[in-house]
Amino acid sequence: MPIGAPIQSSGVDPDGDLITRIINGDKTAFAQLIDRRAPSLSALAAQMLGDVHMAEDIVQTVFLKTWQMLPNWEPGRAKLMTWMRRVTVNQCLDNLRKSKPIYTDNLPDVVSDKDSPEAALSDNLRSAQIRRIMADLPDRQKMALTLFYYQELSLKEAANVMDISPDAFESLIRRSRSAFKQKLQAETLQ
Repeated sequence: MPIGAPIQSSGVDPDGDLITRIINGDKTAFAQLIDRRAPSLSALAAQMLGDVHMAEDIVQTVFLKTWQMLPNWEPGRAKLMTWMRRVTVNQCLDNLRKSKPIYTDNLPDVVSDKDSPEAALSDNLRSAQIRRIMADLPDRQKMALTLFYYQELSLKEAANVMDISPDAFESLIRRSRSAFKQKLQAETLQ
């Protein structure tokens, strides 16, 4: 992926302060970047891969590529986090192509704030059902749903990460929701 790829930046890069410090040789700034961005990238990779341990490996690779790329970074072309998400998505897709099938048994259960064990069991069953359905979706649909709903990116930001137009992403998210809903209904009828 080219450095400062043709993603259009929308506003000031929230990591701009760290980028400047890293380029100027401040090693603590890179550690701060990791602390700031690793949780979000790990969640993205874990959701796409269904494996927390593989996600950690992907995120390490993303930070290594970031370290190698930063001296040549072109500020203003893209936000660093958008670039890092795109690298994460590409690494996940490469991993998915190499290692089918995917089992999602390693994802953490959704934490429930409900008091009763019955409610917790119901939440766990629903979470497992959602993970199963997500695992059965095509990779691009899974990626679109993950970016939009789990990473809570805007349509424009998610489209930039996937390197497609906002209109194409909107169409993809519609198809993804429809496929998810059909699979959910089919599973419910069984």
